[in-house]
Amino acid sequence: MNDRPTINRRDLLQGRFWKLIGGSKIVPLVKRYPKPEPTKATPAKAIQGISIEPVRTTDLSQNPSRTIPVHRPPGAIAESQFLAGCTRCGDCITACPYDAIRKAPERLGNVAGTPIIDADTSACMMCEDFPCIASCEPRVLVDSVPPIMGTAKVTEHLCLAHHSTTCTVCSERCPVDGAIVVANGKPTIIEDTCTGCGVCRYVCPAPENAILLMPAFERPGVGGTP
Repeated sequence: MNDRPTINRRDLLQGRFWKLIGGSKIVPLVKRYPKPEPTKATPAKAIQGISIEPVRTTDLSQNPSRTIPVHRPPGAIAESQFLAGCTRCGDCITACPYDAIRKAPERLGNVAGTPIIDADTSACMMCEDFPCIASCEPRVLVDSVPPIMGTAKVTEHLCLAHHSTTCTVCSERCPVDGAIVVANGKPTIIEDTCTGCGVCRYVCPAPENAILLMPAFERPGVGGTP
């Protein structure tokens, strides 16, 4: 005679299975999962070794000790002296008859509020009497310093004159004699004569502006200080 208990489907469904095999030790099975592999760092996006990761907008207000070269009005002294002496009064801005001088935006940190020239908006017309210099009481704009604001260069692959198109607008409008010469219909900027006023960039009619304008990285100081 078979004394083994009978197990039917109802017993299983009602949880009687463990009772029917009472006395037996049940060793639960522990399922072992493989250890997770270390997470690999996502490789930086690059094309031919050049990173194409998005770059955050530069905000120098987070580090006020840093400055970047900016286009100052004519007669600006060395940048360290300029920042130390400029009162941000705005008198030179008011004195400019062409509205070429404006206050630097807040994102430029310790440069913010000081006078700069944005040639894309309005270039310096190199006035003969330089009213901006005459109006500057803190004397950070002085007539003893050459009115060199920077230098310009023609980007040939963007210039209309370098693509069989007649265009001499930059040379015609340049306020500095001899700063731009035209040979075979193509303009060339003479860097030793250029003052960086930005007129050539302001008037350039090319679909993508063909004038590269760079501010002066160094300017003479006053009192023998560079």
